[in-house]
Amino acid sequence: MARFDRRRFLVDRPPLAGVPGSHDGWRAWLVGQELDPHAGLRLLCLPYAGGAAAVYRRWHDIAPSHIEVCPVELPGRGRRMAEAPFVRLAPLVRTLATSIDPLLDRPFAIFGHSMGGLVAFELARALRALGKPQPAHLFISAATAPGEPTALPPLRGAPDAEVKRELRALDGTPRELLDNDDLMSVMLPVVRADFSVLETYEYRDEPPLPVPLTVFGGAADPVVSPPALNRWRGQSARGCRLQLFPGGHFFLHAAATGVVGAIVRALDLKAVSTRLP
Repeated sequence: MARFDRRRFLVDRPPLAGVPGSHDGWRAWLVGQELDPHAGLRLLCLPYAGGAAAVYRRWHDIAPSHIEVCPVELPGRGRRMAEAPFVRLAPLVRTLATSIDPLLDRPFAIFGHSMGGLVAFELARALRALGKPQPAHLFISAATAPGEPTALPPLRGAPDAEVKRELRALDGTPRELLDNDDLMSVMLPVVRADFSVLETYEYRDEPPLPVPLTVFGGAADPVVSPPALNRWRGQSARGCRLQLFPGGHFFLHAAATGVVGAIVRALDLKAVSTRLP
């Protein structure tokens, strides 16, 4: 598990307020990041429920230089803690899809873990509906296939103690955070909002995406089993590959190097294997 860094979780702790999202375009979603004009490919990374862009901070050092890692910061966490989090998936995806045009000027791929996997999938569908470029590859990690039942109990309206119990069982939230009432008072509204995104999601049947799909999972994940991951296969017209890593639902932390390596191998990098001039 990644070491807990209180400073990265709690940035200028203002109250949650305002309208979800921002009108500052892509800069609101890639907080503090300047685009690399020489990158051959951009990798948009979407976090899990309750997670922030910081969960991908190691990936900048792991990925080769021609791949620009772009961790997406959702409202309500990290440096966007002053903004209200989204509680429905459709407006979240719509706002994101209409804000990232400058990121789509070269090949790009999308990665999402758990809730982020569902956001990644619907983002690709939203880009298609808007007539925008499609990702070169879609990477879904530890996410229940759309339209399939989840193994998690409803949590958006559950008592705090039950939410904490589930977070502890999933083993993805640092113990230091779970045991800190002040920090949990900040995190729980975001977690509830994210579970609202998941629990109110209504899958719409559409043609499969014209995008290669790779699905990652934890071999011992109690939430999304390998057979459940296989149900993603019908969502791609370009083929779907499943790869398992040791660990549970949050295998992503310990297997970061392996996951990034698998992403690099899955991408067709013949045209983008060097930095652009």
